[in-house]
Amino acid sequence: MRYAVIMAGGAGVRLWPLSRSTRPKQVLRLFGGSSLLRHSFERTLALHPPEQICVITTSANVEAVKRELPELPSANLFSEPVGRDSANAVALAAALLIKRDPDAVIGTFTADHIISPIERFSATVERAYRAAEASPGALVTMGIRPNRPDTNYGYIRRGECVSDGVFKADKFTEKPGVSKAIHYLASGEYYWNSGMFAWRASAILEELEKHLPQTFAAVTELAEVWDTDARTARLNELYPKLMKISIDFAVMERAEQVLVVEMDCHWVDVGSWPAIEAVIGADADGNVSATDHVIHLGSRGNIVVSEGKHLIATIGVDDLVIIHTPDATLICTKRDSTGIKELVDNIRSRYGEEYL
Repeated sequence: MRYAVIMAGGAGVRLWPLSRSTRPKQVLRLFGGSSLLRHSFERTLALHPPEQICVITTSANVEAVKRELPELPSANLFSEPVGRDSANAVALAAALLIKRDPDAVIGTFTADHIISPIERFSATVERAYRAAEASPGALVTMGIRPNRPDTNYGYIRRGECVSDGVFKADKFTEKPGVSKAIHYLASGEYYWNSGMFAWRASAILEELEKHLPQTFAAVTELAEVWDTDARTARLNELYPKLMKISIDFAVMERAEQVLVVEMDCHWVDVGSWPAIEAVIGADADGNVSATDHVIHLGSRGNIVVSEGKHLIATIGVDDLVIIHTPDATLICTKRDSTGIKELVDNIRSRYGEEYL
């Protein structure tokens, strides 16, 4: 049987101060009144009933996920005591699902992307599922055809054609420099790494046993005690000790049988405040506002987000990011918004978790 696993454990630090530890970016309702998690769930509903959709998140976000997805069966909400990056989340979900269904085929999806139209998304996922089912040991990744030489994404080089729309993945490159990104775009041979995959549970666990044996051993044990009183104690003991590593570095770049399927969709990775410009429409002066309470006078290209009825007014400023919440306000240039993660580290050093 096919299962969708939505990865919803990310902290969303680069969307501070709106994204917080107990209200991460995937549950923020910035996009048409719906959260990114809700968008992801509804995309997967086009291919799976709720009983075959699972979400993995951290224990701090369990209640927020439940509020966003009331249709999700409680047994399909997997909780990590702490986030240990995508390799461990993938491993835990696969170990739990293979115990439930030895023939499980898993689609792994993100909770922080905007993707449209849903028909093309569904067609790509269906092709990825078929490729994973046809080649039992294959790991299938879904690649986005780039429309600009963006250096913020990983790239996948497409190799030999295996079947209609399915290719061997020749090479992974993490965040290349500008000249390489320009070359990759011009060649037509590269995709952006979407972070979405399809595989048999048995195939990904076999690769994890080979490349990340500590994680494999831990999740195998956890799957055995998951429905017992021992689960919480073993989770808290084993999980925080696992190496924090992405599934790309741990497995995808090292596995021998990796395939790539092109996802021909409008795709936005909402990983920073400037990214919302591709999702929320701008006014005549290029200002993007996720609030009804804003006035600009002679200002251009700004991003403004505010909660409640707090009014934000600007005069003669350009290309700023202004994010207002009840207890914290961020003001920076779009260019400098890349430093938000460092800023959050400094806030933690001075104020602890009070504003995080």
